[in-house]
Amino acid sequence: MPPRTWVILSDKRGDNGQVDTIVEALGWPIEHKYVHMKPEWVLGKPRYRPSLDHLDLSQSDALEAPWPELIITVGRRPSMVALWIRKQSGNRTKIVLVGKPSGHMLDFSLVVASAENQMPPLHNFQATTLPLMRITAEDVAEEAVAWRERFAELKRPLIAMLIGGETNPFIMNRKVARDLVATARWVVDELGGTPYITTSRRTTPKVLEVLRAELPEEAIYFEWSADATDNPYRALLGSADGFIVTGDSVSMMVEVIKLHKPLAIFPLPGGWLGRIDQLRRSLAHWLFRPKLTSGFDRLRHAVARGVHHIDYFKVLSATRDFRAFHKLLVDNGYAVWAGQAFRKDELALPDDVGVVIKRIEALFPADSQTGSA
Repeated sequence: MPPRTWVILSDKRGDNGQVDTIVEALGWPIEHKYVHMKPEWVLGKPRYRPSLDHLDLSQSDALEAPWPELIITVGRRPSMVALWIRKQSGNRTKIVLVGKPSGHMLDFSLVVASAENQMPPLHNFQATTLPLMRITAEDVAEEAVAWRERFAELKRPLIAMLIGGETNPFIMNRKVARDLVATARWVVDELGGTPYITTSRRTTPKVLEVLRAELPEEAIYFEWSADATDNPYRALLGSADGFIVTGDSVSMMVEVIKLHKPLAIFPLPGGWLGRIDQLRRSLAHWLFRPKLTSGFDRLRHAVARGVHHIDYFKVLSATRDFRAFHKLLVDNGYAVWAGQAFRKDELALPDDVGVVIKRIEALFPADSQTGSA
């Protein structure tokens, strides 16, 4: 029999989607437990520990014995609930955490995180190439149909330029904006197509100002606002012929890749603080990278594990190296750099989910032969 399994989720749909991807592939009965936060902890961060104190228990699903043998969860607040449940079970419950942990990595039986997260090479870590986000062509088809007539008037290729915003270690200033304008002109002059620019909540005012004033007349420009009711983002995912995405947004890049659409990465610069911060991120990438082919690599891994145990404030552990992730995507053929010709061939995506399922099954070796039918 497969282990009694609970999935503990909160209100973060993006996080929940990664867990749901695993659940759909797991193939054994799952009991979902949805937990709601007290108002002060919807955005605030409670002290990380095994606890239910941050929950609104009247709105949350019941958490009662018999306790599960396995919990799959994601995020700081739900993982605190999972740790509390394990304590009630006499530490028999195994916990699979998706994403980087807020506490000690060895608190969990298995930690699953994608390649932009620089995680120490511990025995309970499973890296995935891409985040386990859920998006399919069917998810965006309805929006694409709704926008078909508006897109039909535009010269092809239709190139979506998805503009994110400032995220450490990157900056977005007027020079970045003018480089974006130059890229839009490249789409018009070199490709003979239409650049369709969309901004985001995090796009800086300086960039917005330049885009409003300097984009070529052939460009279509949508500026994000909380009140907008006609956001073209999902319609573009289903309709555009290629995508140029700023380097801060892993989620937008991954959505494009998972839809098997051509992707170009628009790299962002760092300010002087960002350049210093990038050194930290690059050091983490070098120290924690999984390559293990030599005696030096074994020594490096030993140092990495030692660093993790003393890295209380996570100066290196669980940081994100965006630039290393960009290079991984380009080196593996999933993307090109902005200004280069888009790839036309469709590459098979890595079987990240299959790898994770095998690791979960290995937590219960007696059940692995019958648990996933």
